[in-house]
Amino acid sequence: MEILDAKALRIFMAVVRYGSIRSAAEHLSVAPSIVSRQVADIERNVGLPLFDRNSRGVALTDAGALVLEHGKRVLEDGSLLEEQLAQLKGVQQGRVRICCGEGFLADLIEHGLKAFVDVYPSIRYAVHLGGTEGVMQAVIEGDADIGIAYNPLIEPKVRSLAISRQPLCAIFHPSSPLAGRKTISLVECMALPCALLGKGHGVTDLVGRVAANHGLALAPLVETSSLDVLRRFVVAGLGVTYLPRFAVATELARGTVEAVELSDPLLNEASAHLMVKARRRLPNSVERLASHLATAMSAFQGTLPMLPRPQRIVVDPAATANGRQMSA
Repeated sequence: MEILDAKALRIFMAVVRYGSIRSAAEHLSVAPSIVSRQVADIERNVGLPLFDRNSRGVALTDAGALVLEHGKRVLEDGSLLEEQLAQLKGVQQGRVRICCGEGFLADLIEHGLKAFVDVYPSIRYAVHLGGTEGVMQAVIEGDADIGIAYNPLIEPKVRSLAISRQPLCAIFHPSSPLAGRKTISLVECMALPCALLGKGHGVTDLVGRVAANHGLALAPLVETSSLDVLRRFVVAGLGVTYLPRFAVATELARGTVEAVELSDPLLNEASAHLMVKARRRLPNSVERLASHLATAMSAFQGTLPMLPRPQRIVVDPAATANGRQMSA
């Protein structure tokens, strides 16, 4: 079998992602005939069909699934090689893609990236938001180098570099009759109107599971994709929401909300995860940033990163001025 080149694999992977040859062609800004011919060439080299065609588009065959995994490894290794060659040339550059839950965003920017950007000024960042399921999928599919999510399910295709217990809390207005408690059960809170994120978010899925264990169903007054809406809902005194404490750090400091830990074991043992794709060789820029985030972000304080050799950033003013950096 001839070696499959990177261009052919990118076209094949676009067909997988967008579900049809026409949609992939539109995304790649090429004629559908070019995409179709490239797929046919790969199938001829492989000796097996890669897709089952139907009226709704295409679906991967077993052979197609194997080629897809091979393609992901080739493209990841290509990015790694590109960065390593750039380092040999003395070029300090790179781009790290991060996908995280909205509740981690302020922590990521203020505690995670702030110091790192000063030391590594040539690295660029693409930051995208998503629910827990979306973050996991972005890491698995190679759309994100680093994922940060709340209480994800165990997934063998993902490796957690840092895990920190972050109990889920009931977030009340200070005037609420339930505020001021040390702990509280979910059942006690469910008498109040609540606001929740949509399905696919770790918090909502977790609360739904515990409610179901008590024979209850969630019926939020407000359902949203925005964490800011949840905060404003509570600040306005409309009811309760459920978030880890770090997600309302600003409001807690201002005294506009109170956070009471939920006593239900499943909620009390929830955790924050810093993740990368399993079995992937991490580029230097990704490994250094991941190691730094594991020790700098408030969401991961009190835990040891699970990287083999976590690096501590040492700022050398002279080196920083020249666009160089040191690590210890």
